[in-house]
Amino acid sequence: MFHEIIIVGNLGRDPELRYTPSGQAVTTISVASNRQYTASNGERVKETIWWRVSVWGKQAENVNQYLRRGSKVLIVGRMIPDPATGGPRIWTRQDGTAGASFEVTANQVQFLSSRGEDAMAGDAAGAPPADDNEIPF
Repeated sequence: MFHEIIIVGNLGRDPELRYTPSGQAVTTISVASNRQYTASNGERVKETIWWRVSVWGKQAENVNQYLRRGSKVLIVGRMIPDPATGGPRIWTRQDGTAGASFEVTANQVQFLSSRGEDAMAGDAAGAPPADDNEIPF
């Protein structure tokens, strides 16, 4: 059996690097993939899906070194279901509304922003919301 997922989006916060007790690097990033469409009633709809991505080894160190909040990335990896539900991780926002995030282990991370673009990414139109309350992790 095999599955693969491809995600293109922006980092919602700076990467977080840590090391396992055996010394292996692991970086966690929050990636927002956005889409906009017009509903059947003519209303413009904005939709954001949050992905919690784990990156391992040398690639984890590179992600931590070169990416920042707002950086655009392409992730190729596999989904990891929540052990309790078998689906996405469900959580409650501070305002009481429900949210969900999807867990992914990255096999490949491609940087899509140049360094200059990363410096201005937080102000870009396609960047994730600046409100940290919207980021589920």
